[in-house]
Amino acid sequence: MTQEKHVPHTDNNTKKEQLTFIQVMLSILASAFGVQTSQNRKRDFAKGNPLHFVISGILFTIIFVVGMIMLVNTILTNAT
Repeated sequence: MTQEKHVPHTDNNTKKEQLTFIQVMLSILASAFGVQTSQNRKRDFAKGNPLHFVISGILFTIIFVVGMIMLVNTILTNAT
């Protein structure tokens, strides 16, 4: 009886591809405005790093709120 050596299966496709910075930003923008496609949502969950989405979402929210405050202040100061 011969013993076979166990060789671990290495598949090049098993390594999880990371999303690019642009893909993360586009997903954040699309989801913020409610127009994210189902295909992109599935891609984000399959390939995305949750930490990247959380940090990007928080930064987007801060930039959006500060931008709205600045816009309203500019309009109010020019209106008087």
